[in-house]
Amino acid sequence: MAQASVRKAERRRAERTALRLSATMRDSTRSKVGARVIDMSTRGCRVECSSTVEDGSSIWLGIAGLETQYCRVVWHAGEFIGLEFEKPLSDAVFDRLLQDQAELPDNEIDELRSIASRTHILARRADDDKIALLAELSRKCAVDALVEGLRRGETSKGRPAS
Repeated sequence: MAQASVRKAERRRAERTALRLSATMRDSTRSKVGARVIDMSTRGCRVECSSTVEDGSSIWLGIAGLETQYCRVVWHAGEFIGLEFEKPLSDAVFDRLLQDQAELPDNEIDELRSIASRTHILARRADDDKIALLAELSRKCAVDALVEGLRRGETSKGRPAS
């Protein structure tokens, strides 16, 4: 089963980039709930949200400065959800979102570390079909936190390098 998840991740059509965007999610039966975009590509994103969703269901994703996106839930595990946009974002729109996220503030780097830790714990407890997704998210967030910290001259423990 884990092999199927790995193959699914390998089929991704666009590389995701770390972003930290506040968002809202809504399906046809519920009111809006708060969400946090963890990373995004022109074709989809991963979000952190406490709302429950079903794989294959459709939701509306609202992000400030971006037209509301109609999305399909590709996977979910715990509070993490993988979404595919019905219509991919244009490169120009995606580039503008990236420019607005040029450097992550300290609290966002700490959040990346927290997400890496939480998804690692979830992966250790997950069913076979979710292990690869969660492990990859944990690894990506840990790497993103390390890279951002190094860009700022921090050690791996989040302290300035001496």
